[in-house]
Amino acid sequence: MSAIDIGALDRRLVLQEPSETDDGMGGVIRDYVAVTTLWARVTPLSARGDSEAERLGAALRLRIVIRFRGDVTTRHRLVDGAHIYRIVAVRESGRRRFLEIDAEERQD
Repeated sequence: MSAIDIGALDRRLVLQEPSETDDGMGGVIRDYVAVTTLWARVTPLSARGDSEAERLGAALRLRIVIRFRGDVTTRHRLVDGAHIYRIVAVRESGRRRFLEIDAEERQD
C-alpha cells in the first residue's frame, strides 16, 4: 500500500464481533455486538453478480484502511449505517501503523 495520510481516514465505522447467547431451549442466538467505533478509509474495488440462498444480488469488494490494531480478524465485521462489510482478509501495513482490510458487502 502506498503511503497514507492519517487525514484520509474520513469515515466512522463500527467494529463488531460475534456474540452467542443461550436461547433457553438448548440452542444459541448468534448476533454481533459493537466493540468500538473507528476512523477508516473505504475504497470500492469491484462488484460482481451473486446469488445466495436463491436470491439474486451483488457482492461488492472493498479495501478498508484503519489505524493498526491487533485484535481484528475475519470473525469481525464493520458497519457503516446500513452497510455491513464482511472481513475477508486482514494485513498490517506501514510498519504496523495501519491495518489493510479486504471486505465484501452483499447487496440484494
